[in-house]
Order: sequence, then C-alpha cells, then structure tokens
Amino acid sequence: MLECVVNISEGAEGPVLAAICKAAGADLLDVHRDVHHNRAVLTMVGEEAPRAVTSAAVRTLDLRTHQGVHPRIGVVDVVPFVPLGTSTMADAVEARDRFCRWAADTLDLPCFAYGPERPLPEIRQRAFNELAPTTGPTGPHPTAGAVAVGARPPLVAYNVWLDDDDLDLARRVARQIRGPQLRALGLQVGDRVQVSMNLVAPESLGAARAPPMVAALAPVAGCALAGLIPKSVLHAIDPSRWKDLDLDEDRTIEARLDRRSKVLES
Repeated sequence: MLECVVNISEGAEGPVLAAICKAAGADLLDVHRDVHHNRAVLTMVGEEAPRAVTSAAVRTLDLRTHQGVHPRIGVVDVVPFVPLGTSTMADAVEARDRFCRWAADTLDLPCFAYGPERPLPEIRQRAFNELAPTTGPTGPHPTAGAVAVGARPPLVAYNVWLDDDDLDLARRVARQIRGPQLRALGLQVGDRVQVSMNLVAPESLGAARAPPMVAALAPVAGCALAGLIPKSVLHAIDPSRWKDLDLDEDRTIEARLDRRSKVLES
C-alpha cells in the first residue's frame, strides 16, 4: 500500500476546497488546511485519488492569484508517495514516475521528481533555472505552475508557535535547528509567527524532541501537528505529553486506514 500526501495551494474552507477533496472519494484519510499558509494537505492512499485531486485542483485553481506564506511552485505543489506495510521505496519510486508521466501527458503539467536523486529543497531552489522538469513542458503551466513529485519515507509535518510575533526571531530559530533530520522555516501566520517543520526522520527526531529544540532558543506558545503521524512514532512518546504536543491516537495513519476499511466494508 502507498500513502500519498498531496499539498495543494488552497487553504480556505469553502466549496472550492470541498470539491477538490471530494474528488479523492473513500481514499481520503485526512485534510489539514491553513488559511494563512493558503495550503491544504490531503493524505490519501493509492494512485487514483492523487490523480483525481490533481485534476480537480488544476481545473479550479490559478497560481497567478494565489497568496500565502508557504513556498510553492504550483497549485498542486507537492505529491509524495510513501511506502506503507509491505510496500518498498522502489514501489514508491515507480508510482512517482507513473504520476509524472500521467501529469505531463494528461494535464500538460511540468513535473520535478525528488527522492533518491535529490531532496525537495533542491527543487524549490533550482526549478526552471539549473534544473529542468523531469517530464512535461520546459516552462511552467500558465495557471497551475509545476509540481514536485516525490518518493520518500514517512515524515511528520509539525509546527511550533512562538510566544512572540518577531518573524526575524522565528527565522533565526529555523536556521539554527535545521539539519539532515529536520527542515524548518520561520513564517508569519496572521498576527503570530511559527517555526514550520518537516521531521524527515521522525523515528529518531520526532515531535517530542522538536519543541524543546525551539524552546531552547525562543519562548514557545504551543504546537500543532499538520496531517497524520505514524503509530510507531506516536507510541514512542509518553502519552502524558500527547495533549500538549497536539497528538492523539486518532491522528495516526493506522487509525485512519482502519476507519477507511470499515467504511469500505459497510
């Protein structure tokens, strides 16, 4: 089984986002949205739902009118395939490559592949400059931009709010904690600031370790999980800390897969 965590450049609750989410059908496990990021993270399983969501987003969204604090290269910004259960990274790479060919052929959408070859930050830095698309046109789609399509292990998207509205401080903290196992950005989110993180090796540097790293450099006001977390990562954390860390058993990938199975069986 493959998980796919599609990030789209639309974070407002309303009929547009609802229609895009509906395209995923029963394969949609979770939706996390943020109006200030102007971004929604749709966690799905399989390969068909990500294609349906991508088609709906390209059809209805326009990057030229997009405003949001999160970096993006397209209305469908990131499409990572993640192996679950007995699936392997090779399976995820094959799904990634199939998606790249499909998006180029069907939607005329430039796709940049990441994973074993290169990390996602390299695409954000080099796309359409030193780095040509893996598939599709050599320039951005006029309304949809481009998409970064990946194959990666599970990660945890996690945000820490600062008890201070100093954006420069948030950016300094992000630079200081950033490393091979942790990607971080300091962002202005409404009238607050946050350190927005991807915990790319959550089994060794997870949601219990990241907030203290931030707190050592700046006062912290709270934490927020974005999307889902692997059950093994959650259970490595003392349950007495779950509430403060914005964690819960229901927000594990496994819990949502169980829920999906019951829906499909009913």
